[in-house]
Amino acid sequence: MNEIKKHIPNALTCGNLLCGCFGILLTLKGDLLTASYLIGIALVCDWLDGFLARILNAMSPIGKELDSLADMVTFGVLPAFMMLHLLENSCSGYCTTGLLGFHKPYIAFSLAVFSALRLAKFNIDTRQSTSFIGVPTPANGMVVASLPLIAAFQPEYKDYVLNYNGLIVYSIVMSYLLVAEIPLFALKFKQFGWKENQVKYLFLIASIVLLGLFKFVAIPLIILLYIAISVINIGLKKE
Repeated sequence: MNEIKKHIPNALTCGNLLCGCFGILLTLKGDLLTASYLIGIALVCDWLDGFLARILNAMSPIGKELDSLADMVTFGVLPAFMMLHLLENSCSGYCTTGLLGFHKPYIAFSLAVFSALRLAKFNIDTRQSTSFIGVPTPANGMVVASLPLIAAFQPEYKDYVLNYNGLIVYSIVMSYLLVAEIPLFALKFKQFGWKENQVKYLFLIASIVLLGLFKFVAIPLIILLYIAISVINIGLKKE
């Protein structure tokens, strides 16, 4: 039984990876909606693998490396391909070229490159055992996954979230935030008391309220709130 238990977290991590693989395949076929759902499933797997690894005392070096490799595919490469598809569609089939004829929508691949850098830094950075330095790759995956969902189920916001220039700016800014030296809190609970987890509980409550009010539009707002609360919290601690 113990032998089976230690493989459960890695099995969930492989489930995360498979979601990313199928998501890329579906994106290439133009089915971004299902790809978005797969990112959602992968997020659950990504949370559960770490949670169960701690509960079952099944944490291992290979599990840590496997987790980063899976995240690279699902929250790095897949969102980059989805963003490329959204950019090319949002410019109505005519995308301007940049310096030396560079096809501007290819800027979406910066999300994959900087996700790789972010994950590599995470694996060797001892400062990130209980918090994060830079935006976690799943956060970027959540935002990109929300865009097709907003377009499909909240079309009144479609012109705002699928704006060509806006998507270009997002790709550049998020690429920077993935590797920026910005301390961000992690939603990991060693204890569940209010005092030591006040910021986390307030963030979760605010997230639930935003989801209730704005549905899929709330997801980008939640990630923005996450960054803002982290920065404010660090600023208050320094005072």
